[in-house]
Amino acid sequence: MYNNESNEDKDINQTWSRTAGYSERNTRLDKFWGTELEQEGISRGKAKDWIKAGLAEVNGVTCKKANYKIIGDEELTLRGEAEASSLIPEDKPLDIIYNDGKIAIVNKPAGLTTHPAPSCPTDTFVHRLIHHFPEIIGMDEWRPGIVHRLDKFTSGLIAVALNEHDRLALSASFAEREVDKTYLAIVHGVPEKDFDEINMPIGRHPTHKIKMAVVLKGGRDARSSYEVIWTDPAQRASLVRVKIYTGRTHQIRVHMAHIGHPLVGDLVYGSQQHANWITQGKPLSKMAQRQMLHAYSLSFTHPGTDEKMDFTLTPPDDFIDLLRTLNRSVQRVGLIGMPCSGKSTVLDILSEKKIPVFSADESVAKTYSKDGTGWEMIRQRFGNKFTESETGNIDKKKIFTAICADSDVRREVMNIVHPIVKHDAFNFFKDNASSPVAVAEIPLLLEAGWHSDKSVDAVLGIKCPSSKRNGELREKRDLTPNTLATFDSWQWDEKAKLDCCTAIINNDSGIEELKENTEKALVILAEMRKAKEIKFDKFLAELFKEDSKQ
Repeated sequence: MYNNESNEDKDINQTWSRTAGYSERNTRLDKFWGTELEQEGISRGKAKDWIKAGLAEVNGVTCKKANYKIIGDEELTLRGEAEASSLIPEDKPLDIIYNDGKIAIVNKPAGLTTHPAPSCPTDTFVHRLIHHFPEIIGMDEWRPGIVHRLDKFTSGLIAVALNEHDRLALSASFAEREVDKTYLAIVHGVPEKDFDEINMPIGRHPTHKIKMAVVLKGGRDARSSYEVIWTDPAQRASLVRVKIYTGRTHQIRVHMAHIGHPLVGDLVYGSQQHANWITQGKPLSKMAQRQMLHAYSLSFTHPGTDEKMDFTLTPPDDFIDLLRTLNRSVQRVGLIGMPCSGKSTVLDILSEKKIPVFSADESVAKTYSKDGTGWEMIRQRFGNKFTESETGNIDKKKIFTAICADSDVRREVMNIVHPIVKHDAFNFFKDNASSPVAVAEIPLLLEAGWHSDKSVDAVLGIKCPSSKRNGELREKRDLTPNTLATFDSWQWDEKAKLDCCTAIINNDSGIEELKENTEKALVILAEMRKAKEIKFDKFLAELFKEDSKQ
């Protein structure tokens, strides 16, 4: 709370009042005021001088001890002088959405500080505002017409009063929480709940005074609610709608970080997540140059007419572009086919095209190796029954013989192996989240229900004549007819499998024909990706269709 009294010339007598929170406990009085007034250009040394001069009070009692240790919950005041200065209008553009001569609604761009501060004495929102609305000059020395503020890197709607009467009335509406403010934010990850309320007090961070934090003792009440609107396919980020019922500094940023989902681009409250974001590489690494927060809607009663005013505003291009890029997350494709149908050859063709590929067989071989996850779990269940004496690895021939002879053993082994393969495939898709498409060869994908639980976005099936499968391809893999028949018995029949596929790759001729048929399937996948982008654009258009209307 500020109390400003005009002096004769260059000086302004000022009184600052604060309530010390529990998080300030054991903080020196001069350090406390130095931190509180830093943005006003008042140093700790200056505050110390004022304290020693008897200009500080603790609970109404004068305190001249700069090293006084705050207990918490005290009422603190400090008086001092600062040089007066005048705002100079700056002829720079402002996106004025509404203006009736009493109030104005303006779209503040990201990167523009709301009002002057020692760290930003010029080119602020206020400097531009007094150029476009000279009638507000003199209303307040530093914040003429301002009834609320947005962080420098937050974009969106800000209300301005164009006369003192409406400023006082509108300020009272904000103070009494009669104004509805809704924001859009892109946050890291996926919140556990689709909708939730966060009612956690906010105060100064106990060790980093320039930051805010959820503090259970000494903080000021802060209440927010959020709703998850959309999550990107790779679950890297979510679009959330956040409503705030109080107006604490950095409230949304602090609350979302507190529940483990800081805003994308927030280097203060999500530095670790941002570092991980950068390591993901292109195209995301160069996006989110600010915290992705946009003041989306503003609703209040007009102070002059009592009319209900409602405004919404589409987020800026950097916000929308990030959503679109996230939506273009890797297309997760499963590759299936009957045993000996040519799946490995198709994987080789895809690799030559620089398309990331995954092989379930390689995943199993890795997990069967000594100290692998599957190796450990199989040994826990069966002891060393299936372990090779020389290498210590799982002996694939022994375990294959056992699962062929005993359906219970097969079921137990599959219950061990399938989750491991699925986990490896999930990480494969995650590691290639920025690629247009990635293909995982999973022979039992359909049987395991991956297509039903949306573990993949599309399924490619290889159709191969039985004569070719039982002839050259079986011999190439050095399998007996009985072994191939056993493999076949563990899978759905070919027609049932192919009926579930997005596209079919025919493998009924030579390698060149197989390459051509694989290319045709890739065209179908590309068309699917394009259709997905069009659908997402329609989703965004529907989401923002009421923008800029009151």
